[in-house]
Amino acid sequence: MQLSIDLTGREVLVTGTDTAARQAVRRYEAAGAVVRRLAGPHGTATTPEKPFLVAAVDDGQPGWEPLLQQYRAAGVPVATESAAGAAGHVTLVGGGPGTTELLTVAAVKALRDADVVFYDRLAPCQDLPALTSAELVDVGKKPGHHKVGQSDIEKLMVDSALAGNNVVRLKGGDPYVFGRGGEEVAACVAAGLKVQVVSGVTSAISVPAAAGIPVTHRNVSHMFTVVSGHAPLTEKEHHHLAGLGGTIVVLMGIGTLHHLAAGLHRAGMRADMPMAVVERGYRPGQRTTIADLGSIASAAAGCSNPAVLVIGEVVRVAEANRGHAEAAADLDRLAASLLGS
Repeated sequence: MQLSIDLTGREVLVTGTDTAARQAVRRYEAAGAVVRRLAGPHGTATTPEKPFLVAAVDDGQPGWEPLLQQYRAAGVPVATESAAGAAGHVTLVGGGPGTTELLTVAAVKALRDADVVFYDRLAPCQDLPALTSAELVDVGKKPGHHKVGQSDIEKLMVDSALAGNNVVRLKGGDPYVFGRGGEEVAACVAAGLKVQVVSGVTSAISVPAAAGIPVTHRNVSHMFTVVSGHAPLTEKEHHHLAGLGGTIVVLMGIGTLHHLAAGLHRAGMRADMPMAVVERGYRPGQRTTIADLGSIASAAAGCSNPAVLVIGEVVRVAEANRGHAEAAADLDRLAASLLGS
């Protein structure tokens, strides 16, 4: 349960065992409440002093209901919630392209139940305080600069979980799409920890969609290939991609854009193949630059990561749809002006 009432200075009684109620206690304290605890129902036949609110955590112990009924009879609101999950495990969560609107239900639940969240800069980190009361640890990476190295991130996750915390590793996109999720799962398994993965909405599909570009389209493209843009491709890879057909989607490819465009052209891709660069998808300042393979390097000279590159005829589909939408909007404006005259 996320809190939406002002509890600053209000007394809240949280019932339930310490383990089951730990996240509720932290959440109410973060909301400014004065928290009292009641770990067991035994010996509480009479209602103690009257709090502003009772937060009843379902810890599985029998005997709570008579006490809660007394509080209700005394006019004290009773909010019930589930117990915190068993401590000492790791959940890798895909945060999508950076907006909370594209977090999955499972991702929101994992964040709610977390004790510690290790997050990246491409995850929806600005909204984390509204999604969880967990300790938040920034381990974000930028191109050419890793605030915390990958091996150190894995050690932080493992050590925290072994200390008894529910750990969430929140990543942009999907953990298994260039997210090094497989390495982090392996580190947890090697430490004997329970680990699960919550898939996220990958930017390979969602960011082109934000710009109106479908990665597949009937009679235009029936396949798409996702490529990492962090390192230059080999000539063999250029030839493979150029001959494969369909749509090519490149993640974080600004730094290698010139090399990619030149390599694909040498491999036989025609110079007028349409190409789009979508920067900062779903974030403030989202921008799309469209050119063709032969001119994209100069057209995108001012672009920067995070960005997704899309190469293929589907880019023309988006341009056509955009043209139809703009024409329809012009007709609407014309009709409105005629009606108003």
